[in-house]
Amino acid sequence: MKCREVIKFIEDWAPVEIAWERDNVGLQVGNTERKLKNIMLSLDLTQQVIDQAIKENCNLIITHHPVLFNRINKIDTTGNRISRLIESAIKNNINLYSAHTNLDFTKDGVSYQLAKKLKLKNIRFLRHLSENQVKLVVFVPESHIEIVANAIHNSGGGIIGEYSNCSYRTKGSGTFRGSVSSNPATGSKGKTETFEEIKLEVLVDTWKLNHVIYRMKEVHPYEEVAYDIIVLKNDNVNYGLGAIGELNNEMKPKDFLNHISDSLKIRSFRFTNGKNKKINKVAVCGGSGSELLNEAITKGADAFITADLKYHTFQDAEGKILLADAGHNETELPVLDEIKRKLDGFLNGQNSVTIFKFKGSTNPVFFYNK
Repeated sequence: MKCREVIKFIEDWAPVEIAWERDNVGLQVGNTERKLKNIMLSLDLTQQVIDQAIKENCNLIITHHPVLFNRINKIDTTGNRISRLIESAIKNNINLYSAHTNLDFTKDGVSYQLAKKLKLKNIRFLRHLSENQVKLVVFVPESHIEIVANAIHNSGGGIIGEYSNCSYRTKGSGTFRGSVSSNPATGSKGKTETFEEIKLEVLVDTWKLNHVIYRMKEVHPYEEVAYDIIVLKNDNVNYGLGAIGELNNEMKPKDFLNHISDSLKIRSFRFTNGKNKKINKVAVCGGSGSELLNEAITKGADAFITADLKYHTFQDAEGKILLADAGHNETELPVLDEIKRKLDGFLNGQNSVTIFKFKGSTNPVFFYNK
């Protein structure tokens, strides 16, 4: 197995196309055509992570945070941490790969895993991504409707939440008149023909569209395929920001704060009190999620757990919603277990490949207790 096969599996789950436009996700350093040895997982890349990868014979390191986020103009290993990490990876033939905001925005990604760590149920996105889908409408003779529909579905069209092969079909009549140079699949050239057709409508993510159309045309019987592409502003139920769910049993605010501490294994974190005496509906966003505060309030959450909060954000939340800053590293760390679980399933039978989680901590933040 080559490294690119693992990367494709990750990107089928967390497509790079849903990442924040200013993010730098995907391959950071390396050659994905190399034969895969072992895999190291970590939130961040440090020299300690590379050292452990070398020790465990890993030639693919998957991190959440990209080592190459801001543009660099030169590789200067004398005084630049990023340059030294790149040099170390290249010297040891290690591929560096990052799944960042695409992993934030996908189902079962960063925020979903934080919600699961807090034992929430009925988990769904706090805010859906939007304006990244189209409706593909194609007109097909009834004899070929299943062939064309299967080509579209097998190429990634027609996925709505937990449902695949979704389409809408309407019977009607189509007309055409072929020129002398035409070669109609049915009827005669130079004559106006009327045929029964089915109007097939399917939702398609924008980044899949070209491939879907190519496969559709491959199996469509018509010489000239009639189809429409309708741009949508709908929410995409498959991708979004943050997550929201409910506790199995409501808690008093103090008990819920203890629940955060126990679930995430943190001793200290900042919070402000909300208005409710019981906590039931909880919103979360792994990493920096202050922009979702109003969304959490609007959707009736009793508490919102995220990280990297400013003083004035706590002021905005005070008396409205219990707001907790549980740490950037701490709220994102649970996703590594899900990456490992999915990769274990994907690599089932590949006995020569082992997936490791970095044993140390890449968290640069410490709390001082006198």
